[in-house]
Amino acid sequence: MNKLLHRIVLLLLIFTFSNLANCQKEEPQQLVQILEILENRYQVKFSFETKTILNIELYPLKEELSLEEALNQLKSITNLNFEVLSRRFIAITPSGKTVHTLEEVVVNNYLSRGISKTNNGTITVDANAFDILPGLIEPDVLQIVQNLPGVVSVDERISNINIRGGTNDQNLILYEGIRMYQSGHFFGLISAFNPYLSNDIRISKNGTSALYGDAVSSTISIKNLDELDHKFNAGLGSNLLSIDGYAKLPLSKKTELQLSARRSFTDVLVSKTYDAYFDRIFRDSELNIANDVSTLLALDERFLFYDVNAKFLYNIDDTSKLRISLLNIYNNLDYNQTFANSDNNIQETRSALNQVSYGASATYSKVFKNDIQASAQIYYSNYDLDAQNNDITNNQRLTQENKVEDYGLRFDINKTIDNNVEVRGGYQFNEVGVTNFEDVSNPDFTRLVKEIVRTHAIFGETERYSKSRNTYIRLGARISYFEKLKELVLEPRFAFNQKISDDIRLEILGELKSQTISQVIDLQQDFFGIEKRRWQLSNLENVPLVKSQQVSLGLSYNQNNLLVSLEGYYKNVEGITAQNQGFQNQFQFVNDIGAYTITGLDFLINKRFNNFSTWLSYTLSNNYYKFDVINGGNSFPNSVDLTHVANASLTYSLKNLKIGLGINWHSGRAYTKPIQIQDESNSSIEYQSPNSARLEDYFRADVSAIYKFHISKGIKAEASAAVWNMFNQDNIINRYYTLDTDNTIVEIDNRSLKFTPNLSFRVSF
Repeated sequence: MNKLLHRIVLLLLIFTFSNLANCQKEEPQQLVQILEILENRYQVKFSFETKTILNIELYPLKEELSLEEALNQLKSITNLNFEVLSRRFIAITPSGKTVHTLEEVVVNNYLSRGISKTNNGTITVDANAFDILPGLIEPDVLQIVQNLPGVVSVDERISNINIRGGTNDQNLILYEGIRMYQSGHFFGLISAFNPYLSNDIRISKNGTSALYGDAVSSTISIKNLDELDHKFNAGLGSNLLSIDGYAKLPLSKKTELQLSARRSFTDVLVSKTYDAYFDRIFRDSELNIANDVSTLLALDERFLFYDVNAKFLYNIDDTSKLRISLLNIYNNLDYNQTFANSDNNIQETRSALNQVSYGASATYSKVFKNDIQASAQIYYSNYDLDAQNNDITNNQRLTQENKVEDYGLRFDINKTIDNNVEVRGGYQFNEVGVTNFEDVSNPDFTRLVKEIVRTHAIFGETERYSKSRNTYIRLGARISYFEKLKELVLEPRFAFNQKISDDIRLEILGELKSQTISQVIDLQQDFFGIEKRRWQLSNLENVPLVKSQQVSLGLSYNQNNLLVSLEGYYKNVEGITAQNQGFQNQFQFVNDIGAYTITGLDFLINKRFNNFSTWLSYTLSNNYYKFDVINGGNSFPNSVDLTHVANASLTYSLKNLKIGLGINWHSGRAYTKPIQIQDESNSSIEYQSPNSARLEDYFRADVSAIYKFHISKGIKAEASAAVWNMFNQDNIINRYYTLDTDNTIVEIDNRSLKFTPNLSFRVSF
């Protein structure tokens, strides 16, 4: 009955929005949408930087205009340069600037409007031009990333994104140049980055620029608006979890201040969305175990999160700029219980878990003569995870803390030789300190470990186009010296893109990378089993430097709003530890060093027609471990191996109404079964071959709708509704085993997020 009611509500919502849309008069469209129409109409391709066309709106151009007339009209309205480079390619640049198009967008609307792919393999996301993805009510960048081929989260957390078989700690996440060690709210279910000021979002799965290091899997870079537009702009919004706001405040002709803030109201008001999130995170945590084996008499829970960020922009003169950014992310949980244990004795516990991040960066850039640009940046990142558990009845206290402090500075220089050649290089220094603290009372025990790694790196690369502009290549290398490890590492990178015809492109990417910091799990019960991973640095003893090698080959066809892409890849990562992988089988307490190798094939097809857009992505991969000692040195399936992953989406746009429907499916995750015959006198579990069993297949369907309208002149509004897991599918995302007090094997299933609706309303002015 509940499922039927949910579906009826969804149909009524869509019907209401449709009627509203039909009554709405034609509105101006974003320039990026106009360009898409012109590309289809005149069979041309526009090349531009996303920030160049950001927030420019105009009415659609008349169909009877010639291409030349349309370009002249666009120049007049937008005050941008439209330069025809060839019969089919047109470059868009700000007025007064020379054409500089070494990095070009080769695929617009890669999955949805606002998502593009460049000639060096990088995926770019323009949150302001973002259209719609099923299940989302806002352009959450870390949720968007999971729709890309080869990207998935095996446990549905954005703080645990697995890109081509890697773990989340192998992703480099930068916010305004600040390395982030925390990326989510609600302990990983919601992105911690406010999307409404984000402008330049870039995701690189392979062929990473030599400018970036210390991560063997992927690079995700997020930047806010970086240019002054001398216009006041602000917005307010709320959903069923939080309220947020942002503002761009021109202070003078040369200065601007950007502010954004978000705070949950879950500590004073709960919703069905909050209940679903809370159940997903805390259902199988250590905090909830007492409820399973005892009689709960009283429970007091309080959870909240917030984030604040600010950016100060100062154009010192026509050639010099200063940018200063600040960021704070905060999660807090207080969880107090009173229960009767198995002996009917009253027991009281008070628990608290805090996850906090601070970040700051300052960047000075200057343009010199002869097309030389230089910049200097300093940054600081601080991450602190601490938990306290007070057993009031037994007068026992447990305190745990994991803290990361990261100081860095870098210098970059860039030289444009001509329209076809560019070179860049620089130097980067990082000092990363990690502190792990544990304190127990009754009996007394204290452990404090602090490690520091300093890294010096020089890097350089060149980008080149052939004279015909059919061939693009970027060659680079990064040389890093790790003081503590006394190790020098050379990391070459390359990206190659060949236009075989107007519609077909060949892409070859490759890279060598390394990293000194990773996350480990000492005990599954650490930090109440909620955020049990702690950061740890490489050393000369049992935690080696992690190194990776990756190469990929891809072909794409893009014509008449049809995109077909096929990419094969090979990736090998060495120097991982058993603790880093978080085994929950016979290797849970084994510390061994090994590697994983993944080979895969990513496929994407995207078709747009009239008001519809549909896409299907599929990944086939095989991901295997090989450790020195574990499993006798023989390979076995990776814990995050998903052999088959498929996503499909259908979106519909009618004037100001957008509707998205999507399905997500993947084969079951690997896990280890126990040997069923268990001696009750045995205090440990005997297991079968590691990761030799598979969970049931995962399936989820999502839907979302967005309706935009004007409240009055200069005030825009947006109403959104979404349902995650609309059919309330019961998916098992992890399975492990433990022993009860009678030494009987107990099977524990971690389940996915259940039916989760969300609503939002936003105004901007």
